[in-house]
Amino acid sequence: MKFGVSTFLTDQGIAPTTLGRAVEERGLDSLFIAEHTHIPVSRRTPYPGGGELPDIYYRTLDPFVALSAAAAVTERLLLGTGIALVAQRDPLTTAKEVASLDLVSGGRAIFGVGVGWNREEMENHGTDPRTRGRLVDERLQAMRELWTAEKAEFHGEFVDFDAVYSWPKPVQRPHPPIYVGGGEGAFPRVAALGDAWLAISGPPEELGPQIDRMRSIAGRNVPVTVYAVPNNPEIIEQYTQLGVERLLFYVPTKPEAETLPYLDQLADLTRRFQ
Repeated sequence: MKFGVSTFLTDQGIAPTTLGRAVEERGLDSLFIAEHTHIPVSRRTPYPGGGELPDIYYRTLDPFVALSAAAAVTERLLLGTGIALVAQRDPLTTAKEVASLDLVSGGRAIFGVGVGWNREEMENHGTDPRTRGRLVDERLQAMRELWTAEKAEFHGEFVDFDAVYSWPKPVQRPHPPIYVGGGEGAFPRVAALGDAWLAISGPPEELGPQIDRMRSIAGRNVPVTVYAVPNNPEIIEQYTQLGVERLLFYVPTKPEAETLPYLDQLADLTRRFQ
């Protein structure tokens, strides 16, 4: 079992360099960070977690800048977006950002992706929420072409460009792994475009059947990383029985003085299972 952390990096919490170094020093294998470009002042879309939208959503750092900073002070730590909102991202620019992160980190990038939930946010990017799933699928397909082809070309419903050169190419071949986030609605995307499923934590007795359904749709033994797992030894033990590849502990966004002791607790906990 592998263990990593997921968090929101903001201007009010621990710095990405300090966090990246601390996570690696404690033997955790990965750092996944969330993304929101902005939050509209007036919102109709309810927060999926219920209640008021937490302040961290308003203040997230750019994930590729933050992960590049963490890459500069680490050697082994895997660096993931958790998740990148592909429905709000230009595929030509994003393909270059992912490839650049993979290059400067020596092949440690993980591209965690999702369709997003904040309709007003994506509308400000020119995205129609009703078609965001198809849009994300096309953008991922186009990015794979940009990463793997010397002369990349794509013609689709939403993405359309003639042959282009796009460098750098990623260090990882054929490209950094794509971890598809979401629930059961994302299973066809996992099957067609994903290298792993980035599952939201839930009761292990419910996640097990979901994993079986996902793998049945994919027709292969897709690896699973579980996001925002509670630091509860009994629940972790149940997850280990499901054969998932990795568990990500959620680290609250706090200053360095509060974050480092919490990471110490997580490191002590994970040693029981390694």
